[in-house]
Amino acid sequence: MNKSELVEVLSDEKILTYKKADEVVNLIFDSLAEAMVRGERIEIRGFGSFVVKHYDAYTGRNPKTGEVIQVRPKKLPFFKVGKELRDRVDG
Repeated sequence: MNKSELVEVLSDEKILTYKKADEVVNLIFDSLAEAMVRGERIEIRGFGSFVVKHYDAYTGRNPKTGEVIQVRPKKLPFFKVGKELRDRVDG
């Protein structure tokens, strides 16, 4: 399922118009992204949690040329699936 399909599911329930459903989905995603930018942990019970992992700088190698390069420290979003979702998917 992609974002536009999620909007369609919300609007098909006849609760919201397509435009309102799109605004709601965008608001939720924007709020989640902003919380992660602030370094906050997001937990959705029964679904999973989103955290920002910090990775230190390290020395890497360009696979094409073999040149040694310095990789800067970075932060990446990480999703950890919740037990209920894992059990539902696993059957």
